[in-house]
Order: sequence, then C-alpha cells, then structure tokens
Amino acid sequence: DEMYTYIENNSMMIPNYGEMYRYGEPISSSFVESTINEVIAKLMVKKQQMQWSQQGAHDLLQTRTAVLNDDLKTQFEHGYPGIKLGDETEHSWTEKIAA
Repeated sequence: DEMYTYIENNSMMIPNYGEMYRYGEPISSSFVESTINEVIAKLMVKKQQMQWSQQGAHDLLQTRTAVLNDDLKTQFEHGYPGIKLGDETEHSWTEKIAA
C-alpha cells in the first residue's frame, strides 16, 4: 500500500523506460549515478570535521542500502552465522536501526 502511494505521488518523476525504448529514446542512468556521486562526494569532503575513508563510506552505503531494502538482519546473520538476533520481525528490527 505504501509503495502504491509513493508511485502515485511521484509518477511524474518516474521515467517510463518501456515507452522511451519503444520510441527509440536513449535510456540513461546518469541522473541516478550523479546523485550517488554527489552523496559520496559529501561524505569524502576534506573540509568536514569528520572525513570518511573510502572503505568507511562504502560500508556505510552498504549498510544504509540493506536497511532501506529491509535486508539488514538477513545480511548480518549471513555474515555472523552463530549469532541470534531475536524473534522480532525483520521490518521492526531494521526500523530501530534506521531511527
């Protein structure tokens, strides 16, 4: 339900790649790549009080992506097979991490 609301509210900003392909228009991910590069650049700026290392920025982005994909618990348990994280649902677990 939340996804449908998001799509409905943002439909004008979501490109229709199928239609673009049918009309022979170029399909590019440059907007997304540019946004990602901008976020990473902000993490790496030397003028900040805290500058991220390349590995630290990579790890942060991987963790944030796992939280947004509601997959952090699964990935954590995969990396640390002997650990028990409790019986909470994955969604509630990642909500606490994201807060």
